[in-house]
Amino acid sequence: MPKQTFYDLCEEKKARIIDMALEEFSQKTFSQASLNQIIKSAGIPKGSFYQYFENKEDLYLYLIEEASSESKKLRESIYDTDPDATAFDVMIRITELSFRQVNIDQRYTTLALFILLDDSEFIKQIRTRAASDRKTVAMLERDKKRGLISPETNCELVASIISAFSLLQLRKCGSDTEKYLQSISEAMEIIKRGVSR
Repeated sequence: MPKQTFYDLCEEKKARIIDMALEEFSQKTFSQASLNQIIKSAGIPKGSFYQYFENKEDLYLYLIEEASSESKKLRESIYDTDPDATAFDVMIRITELSFRQVNIDQRYTTLALFILLDDSEFIKQIRTRAASDRKTVAMLERDKKRGLISPETNCELVASIISAFSLLQLRKCGSDTEKYLQSISEAMEIIKRGVSR
């Protein structure tokens, strides 16, 4: 996470650094992205960067945290208002609220897609400890115990399918919110019902 010196910067300079980092990480995988390019684009000396962040990994983790903070707040608010909602209901509601109440920068979507494509050890660790997937798995496991999901369901696999599909559809639908939300709702129904006769 950033050092205090980053938080002490003026808002314009912080925003410029984050904007240039997001630009680079949304065009290339983490492994391919250039810290030197981020520093150059942000117009800061290389030495200054290391006063704000430990390294490229530290900056990347900050971006991931920023991207997921709104989703965490939404998830917690839904749990608080409807603790009996199914995992699928919660995921659909979070998706709807994210689009209707939060202005999502499409570059975060591309960054998230690159997380699925990058096989570096650092990114593998991020995928392994992804809080949203763990929470989805926990919700699915809870629904399994409640008898709402068949006992043989591999909840980790279902969470991965939902996550990957959601990101790909987000990229495909772009700014067409209604199309995206419709596709997510339909996919959740297919997963709940299955496709076999």
